[in-house]
Amino acid sequence: MRLLRDNSLTLILLLLFAISLIGQWLAGWHFNNSELVRHHQSEIGPVAFLRDPLFLSSVFENWESEFLQMSAYVMLTAVLMQRGSAESRDPDAPLRDGDLAKQARKAGAPAILRAGALWRWLYARSLGIVLFMLFGASFTLHLVYSAQAAAAEAAQHGDTAEPIHAYLFSAQLWFESFQNWQSEFLSTAVLIVLSIFLRQRESPESKPVAAPHSQTGA
Repeated sequence: MRLLRDNSLTLILLLLFAISLIGQWLAGWHFNNSELVRHHQSEIGPVAFLRDPLFLSSVFENWESEFLQMSAYVMLTAVLMQRGSAESRDPDAPLRDGDLAKQARKAGAPAILRAGALWRWLYARSLGIVLFMLFGASFTLHLVYSAQAAAAEAAQHGDTAEPIHAYLFSAQLWFESFQNWQSEFLSTAVLIVLSIFLRQRESPESKPVAAPHSQTGA
């Protein structure tokens, strides 16, 4: 079907996301129950684990790093370049989005570009803005559920839980965040550099197979 063909990339990625999330949920549920048994506590069911701060914290911890990576990547590639990389614009090429007021009159141009200078400015940066907002939302949820998980652990040991405003500066929260952030930035940098010399046939993330190494952009 044409609908499936035209949307196959998104559908497969969402399917892989769902499989991975279910796998994380079930594996986390078994791991959490083994920890509860080890501490002589009652096991919980799989549905209850969906509401557990430990599970929710780990989910949003990962989403946070992904949205940070993508928002930083989108915004940095607008101003920074890597010659020869398929992931960079050509430093010698003219800017493609110079006069948006003029381009707004082109056939098929989004209608919002004709709504005025402010709307053009916002729309021209909307991808980076929304990705960064998703990062902010994921970080906030990671903070909330990580604080709840830490409070539950503190209660098990008879300790006093930190209030959420204090937990924002805790080493645990930032250890959880930085361990994911560093891997995201490293993988992006590796992709940028490898795309100079290596190819993936027919992928828009790669230069054409026969393209010279010096060619910049896909």
